[in-house]
Amino acid sequence: MEPANNGKVTCGSWIKRPENVNWVVLGKSAKSSSPVLQIFSFDSITTSLSSSPLGSYVLEESDGDPETIAVHPSGDYFVCSTTKGGCKLFELHGQATNLTLSAKKLPPLQDVGPQKCLAFSVDGSRFVTGGVDGRLRILEWPSQRIISDERKAHKSFRDMDVSLDSAFLASTSTDGTARIWNLEDGLPLTTLTRTSDEKIELCRFSKDGTKPFLFCAVQRGDKAYTAVYDISTWNKIGYKRLLRKPACIMSVSLDGKYLALGSKDGDICVAETKKMVVSHWSRRLHPGTAITSLEFCPNQRVVLTTSNEWEAAVTKLNVPADWKEWQIYLLLIGLFLASAVAFYIFFQNSDSFWNFPMGKHQSGRPKFETVFQDPQSDDVFGPVDL
Repeated sequence: MEPANNGKVTCGSWIKRPENVNWVVLGKSAKSSSPVLQIFSFDSITTSLSSSPLGSYVLEESDGDPETIAVHPSGDYFVCSTTKGGCKLFELHGQATNLTLSAKKLPPLQDVGPQKCLAFSVDGSRFVTGGVDGRLRILEWPSQRIISDERKAHKSFRDMDVSLDSAFLASTSTDGTARIWNLEDGLPLTTLTRTSDEKIELCRFSKDGTKPFLFCAVQRGDKAYTAVYDISTWNKIGYKRLLRKPACIMSVSLDGKYLALGSKDGDICVAETKKMVVSHWSRRLHPGTAITSLEFCPNQRVVLTTSNEWEAAVTKLNVPADWKEWQIYLLLIGLFLASAVAFYIFFQNSDSFWNFPMGKHQSGRPKFETVFQDPQSDDVFGPVDL
């Protein structure tokens, strides 16, 4: 675990840049100075963020503190929601040595009040906001045309996520309900079933492209567990106790192999989705305070976490190493060479028709024309009447 910088960090997110370069954007509150957004570079070798920011943008006092951040899949810009001023669009210009941030207004989302949840669709064609007031807005991107504006989507938004194929939106409310929406037209599809003593608090779609699941963090009385829903029927197919304490945030890696849960007292656990078994624990990562951001690095087994009382941190996961592309190619070449050697040894030592042992009076192998043209041969090569 490596601290990012001094100050009260309210939210953060990864920015995937070209050539597999990763940056981090962090939002700081006005408790230390003016509210500010800062971009840091990430060093995969030392698993740490740069000591000084690549670029910064100071927010107006009237904006309030940064609330949540959503980065577009292209990595060229992001949207930040603040506690007072609605949402703003920030574009990145230049490279690491000369980076600047420019702010642009979002007319459909200007002065809309605090937005608890922000999300871009995986294909980048939709942008979704869920307000503290329970209002759902779905915008076409980049035109910013409003596709849906549902004023009473929830009592108050708790969490949301977009499916891998950008077809569905899952959202949860502070009253424990969870709904599924058609992202194309913004119409509601269904409400997830739950018992009277259950509250569905968090939701994340699977991301591996083969298992159409929705993971939900559920609180039943004083017990917390992770439920799994089949998105073809929206029925619950199972559940597992992973974190074993109330979760405040959830995340899934971009390749869908790992699911992470953060607790209200600063712990995180990471489970392998294939087996639903915990592979990594970080206890008291942010001691005594709820984790406000939890996100997997786009191409490293590293997570970014923030909390309102501690510095941001990047943590390298203690999970099995992934196969690199060059390692897979090397294995295939090795298997091919081993097969070729095995075939050669078998051929040289076999008693096949073309490689039979030579007798002491035989001077060499028979010529092909002798085999095919000998009229005394018992074998006939030619058409056969069936």
